[in-house]
Amino acid sequence: MNYPLLYRKRIIPEECILLKDDIILSWDSERIVTKWHALKPKKDLHHGYSCYFLKEGYKVSKFYRADDSLLYYYCDIITSEYQRDRHSLVVTDLLADVIIYPDGFVKVVDLDEMVPALDQGSISVEHLKSALLSCNSLLTSIYEGRLHELTKYIELFEQS
Repeated sequence: MNYPLLYRKRIIPEECILLKDDIILSWDSERIVTKWHALKPKKDLHHGYSCYFLKEGYKVSKFYRADDSLLYYYCDIITSEYQRDRHSLVVTDLLADVIIYPDGFVKVVDLDEMVPALDQGSISVEHLKSALLSCNSLLTSIYEGRLHELTKYIELFEQS
């Protein structure tokens, strides 16, 4: 299949990177599932899988250590834009993130970055509103015990 190019755009720091080494496992109008190695390997983070929920506005990733043990789930709040002329999808990280540790502890991070980004014009009011609504929707799913509904798309490929 001729998948579009996938880009990750960040607001802080401002950058747009082609995810050239990510392996796209599945792509449709609602979801994208990828397998990847860390762009900038860290002490613990080595590789993982991601499922982009395009309509819902978030990406759920499963982060692994080099020994294949689960580090945690990392959820980015996102927006995306398909660029037909370049046959590419630019996924913008809207700053707010949710981390779910293996013991079930949930941590929301980087909300504090949204205010300076808004003040500097790096994020629009519409994207800020969208981010807050998507974050709320994601947290509601997690708190209602529906994380498995979000990770099942990843787990289909982990087993194959």
